[in-house]
Amino acid sequence: MRSLQRLASLALTTGLALAAGPALADHHAVKVSKKDGIGSFLTDAKGKTLYTFKNDMAGMSHCEGGCVDNWPIYFAEKVDAKEGVAAKDFATITRADGKKQTTYKGMPLYYFVGDKGAGDTNGQGKKDVWYVAAP
Repeated sequence: MRSLQRLASLALTTGLALAAGPALADHHAVKVSKKDGIGSFLTDAKGKTLYTFKNDMAGMSHCEGGCVDNWPIYFAEKVDAKEGVAAKDFATITRADGKKQTTYKGMPLYYFVGDKGAGDTNGQGKKDVWYVAAP
């Protein structure tokens, strides 16, 4: 009886892992979204907008301290590039604070604390230095 329960438990666990596989893979997806007045821009798997900072340089973030409170860094160990973007355009840098950050075509990527839901672009044009990451 115990081995039958163990077998049933193993089958259930395997089934759940297989069902979750595509969802877990999509967790690190970067997609292209489009919005009137803004055009095409990058989002994470949940549709949250990704931004770039005009004061950054390729491979180097200049958003530090309180800046990161308003513009949290985006990091994915490996980016699953969806249609409209290429995986080769994504990389990882190590910031001055020691944290890792994902870049797109060399530019560090961020979220904006003022975006609450998928497709929000409230950070677009902030202080003329923050812009949606364009594909």
